[in-house]
Amino acid sequence: MVAAPGAKAPRAGARDAGCIAMTVEPPLPHPDLLAAIPRLRRYARVLTGDAARADDLVQETLARGWEKRRLWAAGTDLRAWLFTIMHNVFVNQRAMSMREAQNVSLDAEGESGAAWQLPVRAPQQAHVELIEVLRELGRLPPEQREVLVLAAIEEMRYEEIAAVLSIPVGTVMSRLSRAREKLRRAVNDVPGDA
Repeated sequence: MVAAPGAKAPRAGARDAGCIAMTVEPPLPHPDLLAAIPRLRRYARVLTGDAARADDLVQETLARGWEKRRLWAAGTDLRAWLFTIMHNVFVNQRAMSMREAQNVSLDAEGESGAAWQLPVRAPQQAHVELIEVLRELGRLPPEQREVLVLAAIEEMRYEEIAAVLSIPVGTVMSRLSRAREKLRRAVNDVPGDA
């Protein structure tokens, strides 16, 4: 392109009006990411009830997190952000499987309820109690089970749980209270509405 007589030459390094500056995506903090993986696996195991599906869910969560890393705000809680991604992936997968289940033959074999069984059955009382608690945890409604696991096992605050699940803090408190009461009744064999 030739400049018209009397026109100023563009400065070196000046941007065209139509160009957009490219920003370098900040990497996710490596130590925080590695530290979150065991917690993600625990939560995924609770959501899916199956070790293999839990590993797939963690992998999908990490892949989506990496793909969407530009949306993570540096300085915020990476763990809560990843848990939110995992929850959303799980909800989407569950909705898709429910839609697909409508097209499954009634003659097809279903999955067994072995999700909450421990691989090694020890005779100690603590292990028997743990199995009972896990079985009762598996019987809780999914909404209550998610909140209970995030609060009791992942040690998240109510506000963090609310952000992860996209629900109000009051709903978190209510679900947690109901889950704890149902679990307490079931484990202690107290008669009542469970």
